Amino acid sequence: MSTLEDLKAKAQAAIDDRAEWLIRNALTILDNPEPGFHEIKTSRFVSEKMSELGIDHESGIAITGLKGVVQGGKPGPTVAIIGELDSLRVLDHPHTDPDTGAAHACGHHCQTPMMLGAAVGLMLPEVLENLAGNIAFIAVPAEEFIDVEYRWGLHQNGTLGLMAGKQEFIRLGAFDDVDMAMIVHTASDSQESTKFSIGGTSNGHVVKFVKFIGKASHAGGSPHLGVNALQAAMVALNALNTQRETFQDQNNIRLHGILTQGGVSVNSIPADVRYEGRVRGRTAEAIADANGKMDNCLRAGALTMGAQVEIVTIPGYLPMKNHQGMMDIFKQNAIEIVGESEITTHPADRNRGGSTDMGDLSQLMPVIHPYTTAATGSGHSVDYVVQDYTQAVVNPAKAMAMTVIDLLYDDGQKAKELIDNHTPLFNKNSYLNFQNSRLTEERYIGE
Repeated sequence: MSTLEDLKAKAQAAIDDRAEWLIRNALTILDNPEPGFHEIKTSRFVSEKMSELGIDHESGIAITGLKGVVQGGKPGPTVAIIGELDSLRVLDHPHTDPDTGAAHACGHHCQTPMMLGAAVGLMLPEVLENLAGNIAFIAVPAEEFIDVEYRWGLHQNGTLGLMAGKQEFIRLGAFDDVDMAMIVHTASDSQESTKFSIGGTSNGHVVKFVKFIGKASHAGGSPHLGVNALQAAMVALNALNTQRETFQDQNNIRLHGILTQGGVSVNSIPADVRYEGRVRGRTAEAIADANGKMDNCLRAGALTMGAQVEIVTIPGYLPMKNHQGMMDIFKQNAIEIVGESEITTHPADRNRGGSTDMGDLSQLMPVIHPYTTAATGSGHSVDYVVQDYTQAVVNPAKAMAMTVIDLLYDDGQKAKELIDNHTPLFNKNSYLNFQNSRLTEERYIGE
């Protein structure tokens, strides 16, 4: 039987041998950005690369998602390595698609190549035969919860149940056979000072799709005969701003959104105004409180103008919970790659402010979500650009492959120990019940 160190060394060497191939894959995805549930080209490309590596896989999960499972030499737990397929929409980013506004301004284009790189190391016969368990290679769509009206339409016509990638994978049962999971996300030097950062948490959120409904009339000749839905929205948003002082700092509440439609003609009183937004916070209780205040403000806008407002509240993400035992293993492997001085470990309550559906998965099983510092600029902005593709793709692939080897070596004892000692907040059914309870629709008439 090969030693643990031998297997890790062989996996790292194999990944190094394919480093240029992995980086080319990342650059190809960078040049073809697609937002969530639109990742047709990206999904096809990743599928081709999985086939190239000999990974039998299912496609079309939650519209564009992929999943392949590779068996080790003996039965045992299943560890998932996850990559995300989707991009944002960021106008004027240097890699924006001019036709769609899509751009990889968050580094997701590096994640499926990381996953493929880990597969390169783990699927060496001499590595795989010494592992007790399975490795699931999973490419998920739609982590960035954008295009809310589009997703709501997919839900209404029955195409989607839950409206984000990992959420829908959970609902469809694509994680039913997975015992633990990991993903690595890129970070920029404006966020982190070392090559890897581990730990911390994220905000949870709910998602809002709001439609203010008024009455059209001639904006110059008879505005008094109309009901101005845009003014109703402006009153609502101003009311929302007055609530900010009511939020406690420790709850990390964030309220934000965009008007996606402000009317249809400048010389007609706006009768159909649409808003997509977020209510973020550290806990489900704080989110629920802030969400209730937002709904009151939306109703107030409609009441002021005698308009109507339709409020759809969509179940968003849960806070991220990194598993300590998995973090410890990942950290030791990262140290071997880049050195201890290049690792930052954050306390469990350190909140980055954003949200991720890995948080949902982390409430069901042991999960880690480390960051690799390889970009410059600020996330989700025009200047967020990955600069160091070795650190963005190759080193995380090595760290994840080595972590899987640690977990599944020696009859999978380490993975079994972590799983047996872990108590999740939810099982699948209780998770789905909770999320379904957060989906609400209301039509308020401001009379």
